[in-house]
Amino acid sequence: MVENIGKVVVPGEILTGLQKSDLTSKYVPQRGDSVIGIITAKAGDVFRVDVGANELATLSYLAFEGATKRNRPDVKVGDIVYSKFLVANKDMEPELVCIDGHGKSASLGIIGRDGGMVVQVPIDLIRKILSPDCVLFKSLGKSLKYEVAVGMNGRIWIKCHTVMETIVVANAITTSQYMTNEQIRDMCGKLTDSLAGF
Repeated sequence: MVENIGKVVVPGEILTGLQKSDLTSKYVPQRGDSVIGIITAKAGDVFRVDVGANELATLSYLAFEGATKRNRPDVKVGDIVYSKFLVANKDMEPELVCIDGHGKSASLGIIGRDGGMVVQVPIDLIRKILSPDCVLFKSLGKSLKYEVAVGMNGRIWIKCHTVMETIVVANAITTSQYMTNEQIRDMCGKLTDSLAGF
């Protein structure tokens, strides 16, 4: 696929090497996947969450750390939630939780109320940046302080000290898709040099 980047294609010529999932694909929920969703509605004791799949997932108000019938979590429509799939198969409605097996939040829950931004990237890029071989986050972390939550559904939440730094990290992530580790290191070095000038 990388060899096709930057090549001119004559109309009618077939571009090989690309898969449908590279261009337009919906996320297919998998049990145990961490995802970033947006609360779209409250329906009784559950919230409806858009995770970028064909159907909305549900998130019970009891699926948060410390939540009880008397102590409900403060969740509003429009909130961004980092959660895991508890149930995900074609015969049942997808169900999310914001706790681990021990009832602790483990970095899951409502995110983004105090800033940050969400970017949508191809799922292939998510797999690349989460692989142990990728140097993107280590290279960015040498000169920038940032928080990031990566969802297997192609959504990434990013928060830095300033809006400009947040945009720089978002651009670095999105442009790293077809780069080698050496190119990523060079890009991160140039980005931090350009930020030093501001």
